[in-house]
Amino acid sequence: MAAPDLRRPFKRAAISDQQRRRELSLLRQAQNRRDAQHHARCLASTALSLQSEGFEASVSEPNIDVEPVSESPPGHEPENEQDSQEPSLKDLNVVQASKLKGPESRKWFARQLMLPEWMIDIPDRLSEDWYVFARPSGKRCFVVSCNGTTIGRLRNGSILHRFPSALPNGAKKRDFSGSAQSYSILDCIFHEPDQTYYVIDMVCWRGYSLYDCTAEFRFFWLNSKLVETGACDAPSYYHKYRFSLVPVYNCDQSGLLAAYTAQVPYVKDGLLFYNKHAHYQTGNTPLALVWKDENCSQYVIDTDSRGQVPSQQQVVLELQEDGKLTTSDDPPVVFGCLDGSFTQQSGLQSGCLLRFAVGEGGLVFVDGKLEKADLHYLGNVNRARAFADSFSKVMFQYGVRHSPLGIDDLLGSVSSPVDQEDKPSDIEMDG
Repeated sequence: MAAPDLRRPFKRAAISDQQRRRELSLLRQAQNRRDAQHHARCLASTALSLQSEGFEASVSEPNIDVEPVSESPPGHEPENEQDSQEPSLKDLNVVQASKLKGPESRKWFARQLMLPEWMIDIPDRLSEDWYVFARPSGKRCFVVSCNGTTIGRLRNGSILHRFPSALPNGAKKRDFSGSAQSYSILDCIFHEPDQTYYVIDMVCWRGYSLYDCTAEFRFFWLNSKLVETGACDAPSYYHKYRFSLVPVYNCDQSGLLAAYTAQVPYVKDGLLFYNKHAHYQTGNTPLALVWKDENCSQYVIDTDSRGQVPSQQQVVLELQEDGKLTTSDDPPVVFGCLDGSFTQQSGLQSGCLLRFAVGEGGLVFVDGKLEKADLHYLGNVNRARAFADSFSKVMFQYGVRHSPLGIDDLLGSVSSPVDQEDKPSDIEMDG
């Protein structure tokens, strides 16, 4: 791999309102503090107690058995696609959500994780206010340990594994005496090749909620607490899977280069950027960003069902009652409108997910907002899919094909090593 150009290029002009939404998200989290402790307790309870209906078979099993659940191959699952925020679904509590099935259950559970937007524009103060790390390729999930068992649940709510672990209250050992209040929730990526849960964030620890804590504190707490439990040790009878931390760096020039080029024990699938001041915001947030190129990910441009890169970019949009075609954002972005006679003749109904190709006219933007899109209808989407594309994903994919945001652009936006001499060293989260 050729060495990145460290010369400072001209700063790219912003092509979206992503920076403005980052600033609004920081303001909102300070104004809308919720009962995070109650939310964490309910999520832990639901993750452990969901019945077989819609998720798994009801089977009595020993402590150390493992329940694998098939899913799409690592790297092929959608990164940031989120449902439109229908009030009836958004406002459900955890008990009501446990009764959901199919697409609705996937929508609700996906919203329990903090999902990064795709990086469209480089954030302001990237070197001062952001962390960066190489994202492991694999299955995104949350892991809950409570009442002497540990469960990994995928974004669609189904169980990935049920197993004993060295996490607090994670296994029924002979000296087990854990309190029902002592539960922990970790945000992880399960890496199939080495059968390891790579922990990228901490949501709750021993009953203490971290939802309203900054990423700076959560990463410090994660680095301090996980290793001392023995969860990062090799698998054993009471510890079925190994957990591991990822190296997290301050996003200055040296940290960004390390995240991009350093060897890691897992397959990389792009870089993740976290704002240091961001709380754990469930659902899509511009305070966490994902970025990829061909040097740090196998999957940069979306592929079709055959694994081939189509000649034209494809987007998935949701059909609304008035014929508008929208993304999964809240509020949704309108990409176009279908004629009523066409939808009637095609038997299309509101809520359908439809696939389109972006034609030669491309996407036209004015002041960072979509003005028009040259879309060509291809057909319906597989019913197993729950979400339309997010605006940031469409934009990132369009940029990759026309004017990619490259590593040289990122390096050029951060300070030189000389400017960083008096700044704290990186947080190395190794396990």
